[in-house]
Amino acid sequence: MSNGNNDGPYYDEFTKGMTIPPLPPVTVTEADNVAYRMITGDQHLASADRRMYAALSGSDGALVYPALAMQYSIGQTTNATRKAIANLYYRSVRILRTVEVGETLRTTTTVLGLADGRPKGDQHRGKVWLGIETVGENGPVVRYERCALVASRGPVPGHADEIPGPSDPVPLAEVAALAPQWDLGHLPATDWAVGEERSDAMRDHVDLAPSLARLTFNQAFVHRDSTVSIYGKRLVYGGHVQGLAQSSLSRVLPGIATVVAWDGCDHVGPAFEGDLLQFRHKLVEELAVDNGRLMRFEIRAAAVKEAGETGDDILVWTPICLAP
Repeated sequence: MSNGNNDGPYYDEFTKGMTIPPLPPVTVTEADNVAYRMITGDQHLASADRRMYAALSGSDGALVYPALAMQYSIGQTTNATRKAIANLYYRSVRILRTVEVGETLRTTTTVLGLADGRPKGDQHRGKVWLGIETVGENGPVVRYERCALVASRGPVPGHADEIPGPSDPVPLAEVAALAPQWDLGHLPATDWAVGEERSDAMRDHVDLAPSLARLTFNQAFVHRDSTVSIYGKRLVYGGHVQGLAQSSLSRVLPGIATVVAWDGCDHVGPAFEGDLLQFRHKLVEELAVDNGRLMRFEIRAAAVKEAGETGDDILVWTPICLAP
């Protein structure tokens, strides 16, 4: 697989254990923060207000939007999924630390397993299970896995690895050490009972989808070229919908400090430019930690139909957040 050949890789070119040639490292700047805020509207206080970040952490730097650090990591894995038909899910996401402006992120992507899929008409395809680590100058930033459905050039080669599905919820105590030791007393407290679901009254629409794909070096053809999409129109990158969901969370949970893990992120339906989305946030579980609480959410995004009714869910995202 050559770095200079960007027509692929196809499913039949993968081998278990191979490391995908990397995309360029990215030095994250203030301009990246601004561009991401313009695309998603994320109101995360510590990223939007340097004074707040200083009060929380004691640092004189500027915080990269936690969601943007993940978006860059995901984008840097897409050298493996240029020929993706769909990204199926993320699993076992561990956000090991926050990132400050000026840090350079680089990502390694390894093939963990392969499983042939059934052809759809004359289209052959298979599942590719990827293991991912992103690092910066100050050490590892995030580790996770994702599974994509990737086109094959011809009949599938006979792979039959057992590929795990979306991850089970991790015990909150197991990820408590990932919570930064910030002074959360500067953030607004939120009274939210376990089991309570809140809908964001502010629906939001998908736009600037190619801009986010280009910003993060996302290579998937279906996000740029409508002629290769099975839908006959350009498919919006699933992480764009997740980014809008995280932006919605910043509105209904204004005291969110950061996200430390995802149990999973399942793209259960397609999204397209111009779609109007409705977000629902359910607090599933919480755990008191030294400086606040870990909060496990189930967040769903549904497309709104032309008549105004809420349609089927297209995203189920299960983050674990730190808040006062």
